[in-house]
Amino acid sequence: LDVCRQSIVFDSILDLRRCLEVIRQDPDITIVRVKNRMDPEYDSSISAGYRDVVLNVRVTSPRAIHLRIDTHVCEVQLILRAFAEMKHDQGHKRYKQFRDTRGE
Repeated sequence: LDVCRQSIVFDSILDLRRCLEVIRQDPDITIVRVKNRMDPEYDSSISAGYRDVVLNVRVTSPRAIHLRIDTHVCEVQLILRAFAEMKHDQGHKRYKQFRDTRGE
């Protein structure tokens, strides 16, 4: 679904929530999908304990429409620093191995 991906790392859940709200209120952004792995009801055993909020977004500003790129979907990962550090310390490799054993 996404062609480009970027992560934003936060020191606190409050900062992550503020960013999410700013994105949500931006009139030039259309949120296509939200995957909220921070939700307390999310079964983190599915992701080997990893948690984040992933947004698929489109930039729908007048300029993006003029350039005909307003249908381009980007992924924005909102991650707490502790999870980002685990992700970069061989954690993502282990997660991919875990996911592959589950057949995902």
